[in-house]
Amino acid sequence: MSPSVPLQEMIRAIRSARTQCEERGVIQRECASIRAQFRQADNGGRSHNLAKLLYVHMLGYPAHFGQMECVRMIASPRYSEKRVGYLGAMMLLDEKQDASLLITNSIKNDLSHSNQYVQSLALCTLACMGSAEMCRDLAPEIDRLLRASNSYIKKKAALCAVHIVRKVQDLGELFAPAARSLLAEKNHGVLHGAVVLITELCERNPETLAHFRKTVPDLVHIMKGLVISGYSPEHDVAGISDPFLQVRILRLLRILGHNNETASDAMNDLLAQVATNTDSTKTVGNAVLYETVLTVLDIKSESGLRVLAVNILGRFLLNNDRNIRYIAMTSLQKIVGTDHNAVQRHRGTIVDCLKDQDASVKRRALELSLALVSASNIRSMMKELLLFLTSCPPELRAHAASGIFNAAERYAPSQRWHIDTILHVLTTAGGDVRDETVPNLIQLITNASELHCYTVHKLYRALLTDISQQSLVQVACWCIGEYGDLLLRGECQETEPVQVTEDNVLDALETVLQSHMSSPATRAFALTATMKLSTRITDNVDRIRSIVSIYGSCIDVELQQRAVEYNALFKKYDHMRYVRKRVFVFLPLACCLHSIYKWKKEADRSRQQRLLAKRRYFNAECSIFPTAPTMTVYEKNGVTLTVSCDRQSDSDLTVTLSASNSTDSDISSFTLQAAVPKVCFTNSNETSCHHGYRGISVELTILLPLQVNLKMRIRISYTRLGSAFQDTVQIDSFPGLSAAGH
Repeated sequence: MSPSVPLQEMIRAIRSARTQCEERGVIQRECASIRAQFRQADNGGRSHNLAKLLYVHMLGYPAHFGQMECVRMIASPRYSEKRVGYLGAMMLLDEKQDASLLITNSIKNDLSHSNQYVQSLALCTLACMGSAEMCRDLAPEIDRLLRASNSYIKKKAALCAVHIVRKVQDLGELFAPAARSLLAEKNHGVLHGAVVLITELCERNPETLAHFRKTVPDLVHIMKGLVISGYSPEHDVAGISDPFLQVRILRLLRILGHNNETASDAMNDLLAQVATNTDSTKTVGNAVLYETVLTVLDIKSESGLRVLAVNILGRFLLNNDRNIRYIAMTSLQKIVGTDHNAVQRHRGTIVDCLKDQDASVKRRALELSLALVSASNIRSMMKELLLFLTSCPPELRAHAASGIFNAAERYAPSQRWHIDTILHVLTTAGGDVRDETVPNLIQLITNASELHCYTVHKLYRALLTDISQQSLVQVACWCIGEYGDLLLRGECQETEPVQVTEDNVLDALETVLQSHMSSPATRAFALTATMKLSTRITDNVDRIRSIVSIYGSCIDVELQQRAVEYNALFKKYDHMRYVRKRVFVFLPLACCLHSIYKWKKEADRSRQQRLLAKRRYFNAECSIFPTAPTMTVYEKNGVTLTVSCDRQSDSDLTVTLSASNSTDSDISSFTLQAAVPKVCFTNSNETSCHHGYRGISVELTILLPLQVNLKMRIRISYTRLGSAFQDTVQIDSFPGLSAAGH
């Protein structure tokens, strides 16, 4: 290849190369020729050679040896060489290289050049790769050009000033006066550059906001001129006059009106005019409308204007373009917390987006749907979300399940509905739920004592249907172990009666234990449930003993330890096995959201009637204070807590906790909780709470094994005179309870 081949021929030769090796050969030969010509003192084809080198650089090949040639060409008096030299500097130089400092003086000289196009080259290069040092040295020159009479230069200088502000934030004050004066220009390019510069100044230095908020009337005037102006071929895009400038102005108004009521009031009418008069049938119009919506939602706008903005986003949801639907839901997600009712009007459209084929749109629709769930629409929204869960992509299933759990916990209309919803999720996506789902559901079932029979029947049927969902199987095994006796009775008003035998229940648990789908944790649930059934059933204790003994040599250490301990209960401590009933680690004894009143006057019939109504509501007796020996265990802030103990049998004890108020003020949100050692067990079915005129008392039945001293830890929390209190009390001895025989 001849050293003097034109750029076009070099490009043609490179493109005609059939292999990459052949292409490298062509480029290497041409680069060698370019190096040789660069070393010549008098070279008339320097710009031609540098242009070829820049093309080589664009292909990804090394071209750093042309950096110094760029410096020399920038200093050339010829415009054709300056143009290529500046282009090479923007492509081959950056602020980290020392060679870039060599062109600072040339740029400064060219900024004062009589030719506007030479000035433009210098401005573009400085805006592209100017370092912080170069910006500090040349900032006064840029400020001077911002005040020039040439609109073409002022536009370039404004964009160059933006780069300088980004590099050296302290120089922003230098450009503030000139930037404000540029808003009086008629040239659209200058206006666009001025708006971009002011936006940058406001974002970089909040202290300048007060200065530029005075320009809001000017910006509103410019924007109104764009909205009401007729057809302008020079700036018209799809029927919208200069949409680029409109978008920039709207963004600046959003910054100036944020958290400022005066500036917001000045732009409310304009925003309403733009929102109602902009054509939404074209993408350009939608871009302007979207920026208008963001501005309305970010300033202190009127309520009617915010509703209008939300309605625009609602129309975006109906657009065939998925990108527009996506940004609409993204915007609604940001405002659903503050404008919840306005977003609720578009709930149907948002729910329909759950069926969209695009994964991104579907994810946004899911997040927005979960945010729209409230106490008034929980049932209808949950039907849609559960339907979506059955067909949603695997990557969204965990997020959907988590959101449904949170919504159900927050807005559940009833405990049965809550349990049914969670069981439906576990049946559909049990493998994708969070780890804390199982203990949370167990706690929920525990607290719903009237639904124990219904829940155990439903979980038993689910266990027979599918044992692949590990979370569901774990909860089912726990529930069968705790309430297996209710399952065997076959009497449940909430569900269709079914006859279940002891062998049926044990067969189901053995299936779980033997299934290859069961995890070690699931097998542990099943083994423990099998053991607990030994106190619930009568005819299959030997079979249970046989099942448990098999796992005494299990390779899983956890299962092996459980089996060994359970075998010991059968052999050495069989009397302990029958003591074991319901399992509670921490039992809430009383949670009264009403006040505890001190009974002061017998003639106060109105208060007496209120208390009687409360007593009827809780189905309690009025004679609440025990006659057995009592002991005061807590006395603070007017609240007194006493305890008494009454032995029912060798192992059954009734502990009575009584709380009263000795002050003239009300005590509200009173919560009393108690915990006993793991060797002792409480029976939730034998716990009662009584409310009377002076306070409340709780009777708790405790199963106390032999040779064990009863201890109890009590947690008390309440609110008095607007202040919340919480204390913990440790009881190591009880009145009337002797340790002898235990």
